[in-house]
Amino acid sequence: MLAGVIRVERSAHPVSRAAVRLAGARGMEESADVVPRFSVVVPCFNEAGYIAATIDSLRAQRFAGGHEIIVVDNNCTDATAAIARDRGATVVSEPEPGVCAARQRGALVARGDIIVSADADTRYGPDWLNRIDRAFAADDRVVAVVGPCRYADGPAWGRGYARVLFGLVGLIYRLTGRVLYATATNIAVRREHFPGYDTRLTQGGDELDLLRRLRRRGRVAFDPGNPSHSSGRRLARGLLYSVFVSLLVHYLAAYLLNRLFGRRVLGAAPAFRTGGTAGVLGAAPTPRTGETADVLGAAPTPRTGETADVLGAAPTPRTGGTAPAGRRPAGRRRVAGAVGATLAGAVAGAVLLMPTALAGDGMSHTYHSIARLVVDAAHPAGHR
Repeated sequence: MLAGVIRVERSAHPVSRAAVRLAGARGMEESADVVPRFSVVVPCFNEAGYIAATIDSLRAQRFAGGHEIIVVDNNCTDATAAIARDRGATVVSEPEPGVCAARQRGALVARGDIIVSADADTRYGPDWLNRIDRAFAADDRVVAVVGPCRYADGPAWGRGYARVLFGLVGLIYRLTGRVLYATATNIAVRREHFPGYDTRLTQGGDELDLLRRLRRRGRVAFDPGNPSHSSGRRLARGLLYSVFVSLLVHYLAAYLLNRLFGRRVLGAAPAFRTGGTAGVLGAAPTPRTGETADVLGAAPTPRTGETADVLGAAPTPRTGGTAPAGRRPAGRRRVAGAVGATLAGAVAGAVLLMPTALAGDGMSHTYHSIARLVVDAAHPAGHR
């Protein structure tokens, strides 16, 4: 059980029935006495530029069975909580930093029959909850329903990578009935089968670990036609950073080591937030003031009029300049780079994610051995 007292805050300006209808929120519950079908939990850390669009998309759901929106304020220092309250969401606070702790706090106060994991920089189609509800109704053995994630913006290789990755997830699901990976932007769980989050974990704990334990309890269904639409801001540092630092170090290595040792051997990745107001789902992200660059650093930003290539390498000449002799036109280079990056990202994702998912309910002896070697090398005897 998490330490601390839950503080539940509701908007000081209740949303009228007319306003709810105008916003299209036919399914939102309007009485504390009504138990909603769904509780959508949205963890937040300084998401003022995105949370309004997320809540608006959730309020616009066509589902008629009732749903509540729970926004978890995970130490926000901006207007995230105020924006969420003004839009009729329930706001709770979680002082323990980390996405698993925040999601757990939201789940503890959820009243719905089904607890849904969502993200603050993500939007959802109007029939998102309807499709989830139909998937549960079709089979009583289903304990959870998951769907893919699409990047609404960001680099071309990122959008291609997401489609290929979840295409592979869908293919394996059709062939084996087994879901190997789930995105925390799109997971719905029956309350009676919800195992809770391991709050000792960081990235990966709300996806790989939750999925691992859900598979113990029953069938997990994958709906390829019910995606979430997330911001691609975290990919702006480039393909190499995204694969080798974000995915390999902060996601897989952190998940495996923290789960193995039952504590945070590797901490969470640095938060990456936009510095201004988001557009459709936000412009290209910039680190917060004072944020420290990670191992590989951020991709270089081109000067005005220049266009960076896919990997964030040297910029192409400004408009009107002359390309070096013997080189392909910039348009072809960008297309070739996008295709190559998509394939490389898909292969890297499949290679890195599949062994973890296939480990199932227990990590293999190889994972244990490798993990202990890494920790022993990083923390020699007498210095732990």
